[in-house]
Order: sequence, then structure tokens, then C-alpha cells
Amino acid sequence: MRSVKLLVTLGLIAAAAVGCGDQDAASGGRTGDQSSRDRARRVAAAWEGSEAARTWRDGYYPLGAAVQLPEGAFHNDADKRAYTTQNFELRASLPGAPVKRGKVRWGDGDSLTVPLTSARAAYDKLGRGRNSGPALTVTGVRLGAMTMATSRGAATVPAWLFTIKGYDTPLKRVAVTPSETPHSPIGAVREQTAELGPLAGLEAIGGDGRTLTLRAEHGACDDGPAVDVLESGSMVVFSASVRGTSDGPCTSELRVEKVKVKLRRPLGDRILLDAFTGRPVAYGRSGSDS
Repeated sequence: MRSVKLLVTLGLIAAAAVGCGDQDAASGGRTGDQSSRDRARRVAAAWEGSEAARTWRDGYYPLGAAVQLPEGAFHNDADKRAYTTQNFELRASLPGAPVKRGKVRWGDGDSLTVPLTSARAAYDKLGRGRNSGPALTVTGVRLGAMTMATSRGAATVPAWLFTIKGYDTPLKRVAVTPSETPHSPIGAVREQTAELGPLAGLEAIGGDGRTLTLRAEHGACDDGPAVDVLESGSMVVFSASVRGTSDGPCTSELRVEKVKVKLRRPLGDRILLDAFTGRPVAYGRSGSDS
């Protein structure tokens, strides 16, 4: 009864997007099977008004990259290669332990006190390469701030600012870690199928706030991934599936493809949920560092 009432009052809207990354939800496409749509509705009903939803809305959950590059990066292919291979050369002293806590601040005046990571920890995540190829030279390090997209909108967060030789503005890396993800009020689906599987993460949110790029998995012998969307006033539930599967012989290769979806209205502070796992969709690759 609670689920039926939820669907009536919130007017959940189903939309769809197909793989290859260029067709959006507003243009139509596959609509998913009934079982996946029912699963998305159950996930929405479980999260609506739950303790997990309240915890999520009070926390810091980034929806953007942990690193912001200097303006004009990169000047040349060597610098680009140095960054992609994480090859840095430190020619500056790293600050000692900073104050233990800092604040994440949102535009509406809300803030959250969070632990800070050290400059050493931030640098070690940047400079894992340590190879003989081209390197970016760090000539200064200080604690500052950067603007980050989060589940509650844009926020100003503490960041370590690394001065890079040859660049006028610093490379920035967040100095805080995300809040702990709350326990989902609904369990994951037991078995992955062509009709419903897990997403591999959120890639980007477009400037219009409506166009989202997701990472979805598929195999070597199908027509690619698809993502159905179920929207409500407080959340967006994604159902990932695979199109054009074949019953014939096929390799076990797993591929990840970017898929764009377009929401009916800007995302705002709505929670992004994966119908398969029943959990929030993480930014970046599954298990990647923030």
C-alpha cells in the first residue's frame, strides 16, 4: 500500500536511453521490461523517507573529480603524459599535519565539519608513477579550497593546492574524503541478467543539470548497454540492461561504455540510485579513489 501511494503522489516518470552515449532519455528508445521497472519502483519506495535518505542528504558525497587541473593544462604532450602516468617530481616541502578538521560549505549556508587528509596523502595519490618518463614538477604546496559538485549541489571544500612549474594556477586536490555511504534500505538483486545489471558509476553531470553520463557494462556479443530512468521529486533510479544479446558462442570479455541520459528536469539534490544494487550511484569507476 505504501508503494502504491508513493507512486501516485510523486508521479514517477519512466524514460530511457540507449548505449553509444549520444541518444538521450527525452528522445525515446527502449523502455525496459516490466520486471526492471517494478524493481526500480521498489527501490524508490524503499528509499523514500528512509533513514538512509536522511543520512545521504546530510552528508558530503562528491559528484565530481577529486582533482582540478591548472588553467591551460596541458601545455604539451609530455605534460599530459606525465599527468596520466602519475609522474610528479617534488621540489617543495610538504606542509606538516594541518588542523585536523575543516568545513564543506554549500551555497545555501549549510556546512559540514569533516576530517582533513594530509598533504603527503594527497601528493601520494597524485604521484604514483615514479617512472623515468616526463614529469610535472611541484614547486609549492598549500592548503586552500576548490568548488566541487556534490549530492547537495555545488560546495566549497578544503583542497591541497599544488603549484606546478610552468603553470600560472595550481593543481587542486580535495583534502577531505566522502561521508560514509549509508546502509541501503533494500538489498541488491541476487543475479545479474541482460534485463538488469549494476552500473559502473557516474561519469559526469552536464552544465544543464539534466544531461548525465553514466558508465554501463556489456559483453562482446551484444548491441551495447541501455539505461532506463525512473524519476521522482526526491530521487532518480537507473536500471542498466544490455541490448541485442545473442545465445550463440561468445567470449567472456566485459566492456564498459558511456551512456547519456537526459532527465525531465535538473537533477538538483535528488539522490541517484542503482536499481540493481539498491544503492547510490558513485561518481567515477566502481571502487575508484575520491
